Amino acid sequence: MPRLSEVIAALENLWPAERAESWDAVGTVVGDPDQEVTRVLFAVDPVQEIVDEAVKLGADLLVTHHPLYLRGTTTVAASHFKGRVVHTLIKNDIALHVAHTNADTADPGVSDALAGALDLRVVRPLVPDPTDTSGRRGLGRVCEVDPPMTVREIAARAAERLPATAQGIRVAGDPEATVRTIAVSGGSGDSLFDQVRASGVDAFLTADLRHHPVSEFIAARAHSPLALLDAAHWATEWPWCELAAAQLDEISDRHGWDLRVHVSRTVTDPWTSHSPSPGAPN
Repeated sequence: MPRLSEVIAALENLWPAERAESWDAVGTVVGDPDQEVTRVLFAVDPVQEIVDEAVKLGADLLVTHHPLYLRGTTTVAASHFKGRVVHTLIKNDIALHVAHTNADTADPGVSDALAGALDLRVVRPLVPDPTDTSGRRGLGRVCEVDPPMTVREIAARAAERLPATAQGIRVAGDPEATVRTIAVSGGSGDSLFDQVRASGVDAFLTADLRHHPVSEFIAARAHSPLALLDAAHWATEWPWCELAAAQLDEISDRHGWDLRVHVSRTVTDPWTSHSPSPGAPN
């Protein structure tokens, strides 16, 4: 059985911490480097519900996409919900490792997994990593849709293929417009509008789109039919968990570690229900 330090070294090779954004908080949060690892759980959010699942599963390592302490803290007291997470992990000898923006830009990364879930052919990064001479790493992905589909059909495919959430898929633009190329970016994506316009795609699928940026984007695209598709943040990043688990499985087989690798299917999207407005557009 491998030690935690060996498994973490393999994960750091997939998602080097130095490739994370300067504001990010990635890497190992909790864990004894010498502890043995037999079972690993992947999830998007390091919340109590997921930690309890790791305990029940008998996991030795929890790998999440989102950080536990993104903005730092002065306490891990169990009187706070994040402190309770830390206490539960330590009491049950479960390590926590985070791969966030370093997994977003990886090759393959979060947006590759999103594209794969929708059967899109990745062409290139939306925002290339200037340090990658191969031109494969970077934020978001520009993809081909083969055969072409309408915006409505792409939205329906996303609603079907991504994990079910209360939000579903929202669309801004002509639902009958033809989509031959599409940009995708797991997680919050309205900061990428300039790059999306420059890429020349027909549509952009991401999450957390806000009223004013979308309104301005639509108003400025008078001569472009580019459509926006807005999914739940958690749903656009969850496919990465399956991709990451498969990558660790391959590493385990190569090293003879015999790890048991699992993906949490617990929905941690914070929105729990949706009531459509009577007479609202479909």
